[in-house]
Amino acid sequence: MSLYRLKPRFQALLRPAARLLFRSGVTANQVTVMTCVASVALGALLCVRSDEQRLFLLVPLWLILRMAFNAIDGMLAREFGQATPLGAYLNELTDVVSDAALYLPFALLPGSSWYAVAGIVMLSIVSELAGVLGAAQGASRRYDGPMGKSDRAFVFGLIGLLAGAGLPLAGALPWIWTAVVLLIAVTVVNRVRGGLGERHG
Repeated sequence: MSLYRLKPRFQALLRPAARLLFRSGVTANQVTVMTCVASVALGALLCVRSDEQRLFLLVPLWLILRMAFNAIDGMLAREFGQATPLGAYLNELTDVVSDAALYLPFALLPGSSWYAVAGIVMLSIVSELAGVLGAAQGASRRYDGPMGKSDRAFVFGLIGLLAGAGLPLAGALPWIWTAVVLLIAVTVVNRVRGGLGERHG
């Protein structure tokens, strides 16, 4: 189970915005690149001003907007004839870059760990690679959970909200990071198994 299963309902709400952007001449690739640039800029801001913990309140807000933009660029590509080979590369590559930029600043929170957060980022990249390899091996692009992209965004958005509100998280963060690492590892296994099962089923 993953929050990714809610995506169709989310897309339905955003379809009018996608239609408006299309009529305005905005392309799917432009939305993809803009979203990545904004994510990197926010990550850089949080790293430079990590002592101002209230800035982490921007993370959940941006993650919601980022999910909206990701859904919109997908709709522009599929429903408005803007799908391109370059767009397929940009969609995957900018996602992992954006995730890394947004998640690494959490290593600077009190009680956090560079090793743990860097491990989460690395495993997240592996999990997305496992998903992409499903399609490369003749199956579908795998989005199995329990800790896919949307689930990770929920966890980091919640931590950003709590940290930005000034709640003490130092004692809880090591346990949270450990749980996230384990769940992403399970996600990788599930995506590999799902891809193999689909191909040979």
